[in-house]
Amino acid sequence: MTTQQRAHMLARYRIKVKAHLDDTWSNWFEGMVISSNGAETILTGSVADQAALHGLLIRIRDLNLTLLAVERLAPEPENNQ
Repeated sequence: MTTQQRAHMLARYRIKVKAHLDDTWSNWFEGMVISSNGAETILTGSVADQAALHGLLIRIRDLNLTLLAVERLAPEPENNQ
């Protein structure tokens, strides 16, 4: 894979917080998929770049949520069709 091809791929992240958030928060978290299992919530989705990731983390901080984990997942190709 060339450097140019890598530049056109979005990074996917899984972010776990200690809180119960329902899917109505998805728009506030840039369209991340939200799943909750009691006292923990997992946000999963594509992030454009490091600045966007930091923006999500700032929102988590602003809500005073406890951050449990941030995991980078396999990248997913950007759809330009």
